[in-house]
Amino acid sequence: MRNFEKNTTEEIKMKLFLILNSLAAATLMLILILGKEELTKLLNLLVSEAPKEVYSDLGEVHDYTNKIVKIKDQVLLDAPVIKQFPELPRGCEVTSLAMLLQYSGIDTDKMTLAKEIKKNAVPLKKEGGHIFWGHPNDGFIGDMYSYDNPGLGVYHKPIKELAEKYMPGQIIDLTGREFSELMVFLSLDTPVWIITNTTYRELPKTAFEKWKTPAGEIDITYKEHSVLITGYDEKNIFFNDPITGMKNKSMNKEDFLKAWKQMGSQAVTFIPKRVLK
Repeated sequence: MRNFEKNTTEEIKMKLFLILNSLAAATLMLILILGKEELTKLLNLLVSEAPKEVYSDLGEVHDYTNKIVKIKDQVLLDAPVIKQFPELPRGCEVTSLAMLLQYSGIDTDKMTLAKEIKKNAVPLKKEGGHIFWGHPNDGFIGDMYSYDNPGLGVYHKPIKELAEKYMPGQIIDLTGREFSELMVFLSLDTPVWIITNTTYRELPKTAFEKWKTPAGEIDITYKEHSVLITGYDEKNIFFNDPITGMKNKSMNKEDFLKAWKQMGSQAVTFIPKRVLK
């Protein structure tokens, strides 16, 4: 047994030696080809262009400047609340974005954002029992200003694009991330724009219908809704609701997160300037 362990150790040492030797040879070759100065520039470029993700590890989160952000046990922010009615019956997404931008100090409003949000020009067609329309990630669907005409809303991509016009270099799309990453920004006193539904609970499959769009087939619910998350604690999520105009409305965390995930875990926010410094 001892001889076997000794042989195994020697094999590992030999493999490490060969790997290090290969790396040294490759580095020397690059220096000969590029020169030491050019190689240094290349390495610096690779580091600067590397994706800068926020990630969590054992309750600690490392942000874009390698600082550590402690996730708070509870958060409740004082963000402006704006009601979408009566002007924008289908304008919950731009109204929630107006809350986010105003919180950051941007001078804008829901009506301005309603004009500026990208519109989807794909016409509505119903043929053979199928619905053909546009994808909400390619622009706002239908009429935002009146229920007299068909319409739906818009998803995270056009919202992010519009937000970036006001806060270039600061907007981050957290769509598809875990809620723990949204908690990072809330712990940095930054609210988060999200997509949910009007019940704030997971919907039954019967609440959805299929659309055929140029981007592919998608499941759509007319109960789609957008709010601004302003906080959380152990059992609740707090948010500003553009339908009721209620500030820091509370909902059971488990129910709320199921609804959010069912809608694709869509979320957009901004990186605070103090983090970027």
